[in-house]
Amino acid sequence: MSDKSHQADTEQAGEQEPHTLETQETPIEAELLSPDAAYIAELEKKLADATDTAATEKDNALRALADMENLRRRSAQDVDKARKFALEKFSNELLPVIDSLERALEHTDKESEALKAVYEGVELTLKSLLGALEKFGVLAIDPAGAVFDPNKHQAMSMVESDEVAPNSVVAVMMKGYELNGRVLRPAMVMVAKGPAIDTQA
Repeated sequence: MSDKSHQADTEQAGEQEPHTLETQETPIEAELLSPDAAYIAELEKKLADATDTAATEKDNALRALADMENLRRRSAQDVDKARKFALEKFSNELLPVIDSLERALEHTDKESEALKAVYEGVELTLKSLLGALEKFGVLAIDPAGAVFDPNKHQAMSMVESDEVAPNSVVAVMMKGYELNGRVLRPAMVMVAKGPAIDTQA
């Protein structure tokens, strides 16, 4: 065989070798290019489980945050109520003192020269006491002439009257008191009712 023919064969073989390398795949390359379907399904299941877990944890975190906010709000309300009504028992103890001072004024003749100083002293004491209590939210309930309110008034008796509308307070026997809107003691009152109808007429 001549050198030229040998060279041509060699060149022809060289031209065919790259084509052979491009079309053939090793077993490892084939496995990488064509993954197993079961393996893909397993990965998809793990992804779905992880997504569900993340959603559950997010929901739990939101619930915990909402619970903490509710607890904070309730605690703030409890503190506010404790602050507002801490003086409730103390105020109740002072109500009989106020009643006694008011009765003393009712039964003292302020026109009398001998009792004038006493009257003025008791009146000043009562005003000072009521002013101090008012600073802490204690207010008198004096419903004379108002419509009867069972939440703030206690009816001691019913009287016939054609001068005021039925269910109106015609007299206050004892004032009531409230602390920041909460009734400490209802006002004791007399309530008007319509005049009796004469059925014999």
